[in-house]
Amino acid sequence: MSAMTSKNPAQASSRESIPPSEPLSVVSICLDKETWGILKLFADSTPVVRLQKHLSDYRMDDRESVLEWVGDPPPDICLLDFDSDRRSAAIVAERIHADAPETAIFAVSAQSQPDFIIQAMRSGCSEFLLKPLDPEQLLNAVARVGGRRKEKKEGDHAQVLAFIGAKGGCGVTTLVTQLGALLASTYGRKVLALDLHHDFGDAALYLGLTKYRYNFFELAENTDRLDADLLQSFVLHHSSGLDLIPAPHGTEPARQTTPGALSYTLDFVRSRYEFILVDLPPGLNDANLELIRHCDQVNVVTVAEVSALRNVVRQTEKSIGQKIFWKVPNQYVHVVKTISGGDPVSQISTSEVAKNLQDWAAAIGRKIGAEDKKKKGRGLLGFWNR
Repeated sequence: MSAMTSKNPAQASSRESIPPSEPLSVVSICLDKETWGILKLFADSTPVVRLQKHLSDYRMDDRESVLEWVGDPPPDICLLDFDSDRRSAAIVAERIHADAPETAIFAVSAQSQPDFIIQAMRSGCSEFLLKPLDPEQLLNAVARVGGRRKEKKEGDHAQVLAFIGAKGGCGVTTLVTQLGALLASTYGRKVLALDLHHDFGDAALYLGLTKYRYNFFELAENTDRLDADLLQSFVLHHSSGLDLIPAPHGTEPARQTTPGALSYTLDFVRSRYEFILVDLPPGLNDANLELIRHCDQVNVVTVAEVSALRNVVRQTEKSIGQKIFWKVPNQYVHVVKTISGGDPVSQISTSEVAKNLQDWAAAIGRKIGAEDKKKKGRGLLGFWNR
């Protein structure tokens, strides 16, 4: 307690600083009396946090959602005591991390053994704080959360274009990689391609980027650590200027990523780019539906054959009253040459398919002036039903 009263915790750290913003909301779970007292004194001494509630039990009703328990909207930070019941604490951390991935979880414990720390981190905790709480360490941890919130709020808001095939083999990955490369190289836009195939995604191969370790689903598993530096460690850079977060290697087991983690990750990523092109696998599973909900446009890609056209009807249930937005000519030989070269821009020629994709990129990528914005309305939606 003397460390807390001997100095102002808001000035305790010279290494990290809290961005000026609204106070971060804090919920504590099962903190012992001394730790709760230190936390309360910390909150009373600095404007950077606001205590929202103190929960005295690890267990929530099975019928009760996490948001009903910790609060809706969820808090920015949960301090979770791991000492009185480590197993229950780990379960609670996992539930909060899955259902409220935007909430940073701080594990609090008097134990510092490596296996304790590893268990807490695997449960979704982003910080491990030792008892008795040190105000400087607590302030640094809070500062990291505040920095990530500030980054997310101040970033640009990308237009997200999803591409999904009526069936496999419709050319979705070709469209995503070539369109993305054209937007980046010809129009100087900041573009990211996301390959969200759980296995055997080919976007990296099509761009000649075959050496990588991480994928989007691993990024979504680390929402507690998500910041600009972590994102860049997942991004592959193509010579055209296009960035890519690839699919998992085909030999890896499928990952079950929660809808909340997917949406939180996409929201963070879109704050760093102007355009995000999403290569989705065929079908309307839960993950695809969650991503589609966050997209500005969804392009269902089909080819002129019976099975593909039948699946378009299945995906849209019945006719949605939309005309075909864009027709890309089928020039198989030229497309295969482009894929083999791993560089969509350098392989561009005077072929019909290349000119067609250039026209599409021009419709999307040209910077529009104030008058055009008034005519076209929000974002790019004015292009789609012309």
